Amino acid sequence: MTDFNIEPATEADVPELTQLVNSAYRGDSSRRGWTTEADLLDGQRTSEADLQESLKKSQAQILTYRVGGQLLGCVYLEQTGQKLYLGMLTVAPDVQTGGIGKRLLAKAEEVGKLLGCQEVTMTVLTQRRELIAWYERRGYQSTGETKPFPDDPRFGLPKQPLTFVVLVKSLA
Repeated sequence: MTDFNIEPATEADVPELTQLVNSAYRGDSSRRGWTTEADLLDGQRTSEADLQESLKKSQAQILTYRVGGQLLGCVYLEQTGQKLYLGMLTVAPDVQTGGIGKRLLAKAEEVGKLLGCQEVTMTVLTQRRELIAWYERRGYQSTGETKPFPDDPRFGLPKQPLTFVVLVKSLA
C-alpha cells in the first residue's frame, strides 16, 4: 500500500469514520483483526455525534488514512499545552498488520512535533496486553498511572471491570 493519503478529517467523513471505528473495535467484524475489544465490551466504540463534537474542538483533529479513496484508518489527536493526546488509533480489521497503524502513529508524532509538543500521551485498556506491547515497541512507556473506564454507555458496556493505563512517549 504505497499510494496512500493521510489528511485531516472533515465533517463529511463522520459517517464513514463511525462505521470504521465501530467495526474495528466492537462486534463480530472486529474479530477479523487483532485490535478487537469485543470480548471486553459490548455496545458501540463511538457515535457520529461524538465524532462531530471531537472535530469541533479547536485543538483537536482526526487524521484519516485512505488508499484509492477508501478509508482504512484514522487517529484522534488533541493538543493540551505541550502534550499531544492520541486516541482511537483505528485500522480496518481486514488490513491490520499491513503497516497502516505504524504510518498513522508516525504521522501523529510528526504532527505533535510540528505543534511544539514535548510528548504524546494515550490511555490503553490494561487488559489489552498485546496492544500495550505494540506501543512499547514503538517507544511508549507506562507512567504507572491508571484511570477508570468511564461509566457511560456511549463508550461501551463493559463485560468486566476495566481500567486504562497511561502511556507516554517523549518527542524531544
